[in-house]
Parts: sequence; C-alpha cells; structure tokens
Amino acid sequence: MQSFEINSPQAAAQVVALALVADGEIGHDELALLDSMNVHEQLDLARDEMFDVMRDFCREALSSPPSAWSHDCPLDEREVTQLMAQITQPVLRQRVLQICVQIAEADGEVADGESLVLNAVVEHWGLQRQMLRPMNDWPMARAA
Repeated sequence: MQSFEINSPQAAAQVVALALVADGEIGHDELALLDSMNVHEQLDLARDEMFDVMRDFCREALSSPPSAWSHDCPLDEREVTQLMAQITQPVLRQRVLQICVQIAEADGEVADGESLVLNAVVEHWGLQRQMLRPMNDWPMARAA
C-alpha cells in the first residue's frame, strides 16, 4: 500500500477507496455517488487524480492475499492502522467518515465488510459520536 503525506488529499482518497472495496466489489451506485457528491472537490483533488489514487489502491488491495484480519476486508489490521494514521486533522477525519458512510449506504445495504471498515475508521479516529444520527434523520422518523 502506497504511503502519502499526512493529511494529504491522496491519503484521504485511499480511505475512501477502502470503503469502496470493503464489500468486495465497486458498485455503479457507489461510483455515481462519488460524482454526485463531488468527492474529488471535497478532498481537494482533480477528479482524474482522485480516481487514479483510488484505482491504484483498489488494484493493490484486491490483488493482495486474503486478509488475516477478516475475510470481509481486503486489508489486514496493520494495513488499516497505517492507512488511518495518515489522517490526523479532525475536520478531514469527519469529512472522510461522512463520505465513507454515504458510500456504504449507497446501495441501500451496508455489507459486513463495509461495516467493518466503518467501525475501524470510527475506532481509529475516535469518532464514535459522529456516527450517531439525530432521530429525525432515521428512515422511520421521516416516514412517520
């Protein structure tokens, strides 16, 4: 896995890429979401540059031997820790977490691998409170 400068847009793009491949495939809904959210702009990257970083990360992650950490995640625990250590700024951490949550929810189902990655992000970055949604954001609250 390639290392980037701490808090660089490329390091953030790698975490987003991990969320993309966490369920073992990159879905059309997830890619469309990246464009509709202008994730490249949120990460301060040109669109092509973001996709280049993500493509390289995904190729490396998906071509690696299966993770000993979990069959649901393409990286092992050490690699995830290294990836998370590249982001230290609280605002960038929160932005990346929000993007990752939206990616995981893009197809209407959060797969085990996606849940595992989200939990790792939250644990490594201490963002447990940010995972809680206000009650009116829950689907049942909107339907009522």
